[in-house]
Amino acid sequence: MVDSASELERLRRKYGDAQGADVHDPAFKKVVEGQFHGDHRSKPYSGVATFMGLPHLADGVAAPGFADLDVAVLGVPMDLGVTNRPGCRFGPRGVRQIERIGPYEHVLGVAPTNIVKAADIGDVPFRSRFDLEKSHADIEEYFDKIVAAGVLPLSVGGDHSITQSILRALGRERPVGLVHIDAHCDTSGPYEGSRFHHGGPFRQAVLDGVLDPRRTVQIGIRGGAEYLWEFSLDSGMTVIHAEDVARRGVDAVIAEARRVVGEGPTYISFDIDGIDPAFAPGTGTPEVGGLSSLEGLSILRGLRGLHLVGGDVVEIAPQYDTTTNTVQLGGQVLFTIFSLLALSVAARRPA
Repeated sequence: MVDSASELERLRRKYGDAQGADVHDPAFKKVVEGQFHGDHRSKPYSGVATFMGLPHLADGVAAPGFADLDVAVLGVPMDLGVTNRPGCRFGPRGVRQIERIGPYEHVLGVAPTNIVKAADIGDVPFRSRFDLEKSHADIEEYFDKIVAAGVLPLSVGGDHSITQSILRALGRERPVGLVHIDAHCDTSGPYEGSRFHHGGPFRQAVLDGVLDPRRTVQIGIRGGAEYLWEFSLDSGMTVIHAEDVARRGVDAVIAEARRVVGEGPTYISFDIDGIDPAFAPGTGTPEVGGLSSLEGLSILRGLRGLHLVGGDVVEIAPQYDTTTNTVQLGGQVLFTIFSLLALSVAARRPA
């Protein structure tokens, strides 16, 4: 209850006839200016679905003005590398159809579209829906063009094998560091004649010379395939199991991640199965006993200030989740990484 008649009168004078766009806090007012047209806001449920309503560049990397972007959001709808349930080829479309993401990241205190120029550039154009190796060649070639233009890629998969080819483009000149949130280390060897499956992208990225294992931290690891991941420890990666997160606490995990990756260029890869299937069941290889949604987002938010060169969210298979919780979470994770990328870009602009 308002304490006094005079305080109630003050609030009435200030807010009694106000409209939705009438916001007084300078930081919030700047966010409002990017969202309202008069007293109207864009409808989140109408128009062509792009991630958080970003402008759509239908011609992708060939579109006029592409090189002027700071961040390009794109889909990589390919799941030929899965070892269990398929379906994450529908992840990009599912995330784009989430109605309410952003515009303001309340913990980081940023509206990313206010500080960087970004667009949704559609999906990687694949020559074949059947050929895994050819699909990886297409991913690498497309991301080479993004990197050459000086644009940071923010991707939605697709299975986790896609990250191997993304890292081949990003780490060609200098191996990158990695913050990897996942149930699985994904450092297995080739299976059945293929090195492109989703269980081994980070072993291959190290062997390709594009990922620095000593600047790699893997968070949320668990499950019965532990015996396949000796490469992580042998190569010098830091592995933090899901039980370690619960035991040590989120702040300690953030501090360890920041120590490992240091100040060099770093990529974020977030497999949605890093989150417990109680929160995110829509994925091909669920593992019980994982991170909560809040723990996963809190760890990401703790990465503010790192030198980030891109990120992805992978393994979202909407058809296994009738609640839409998984795509809701995937969209929020993507938005949080977008916010981190925007802050990284802004911090490195010339004064």
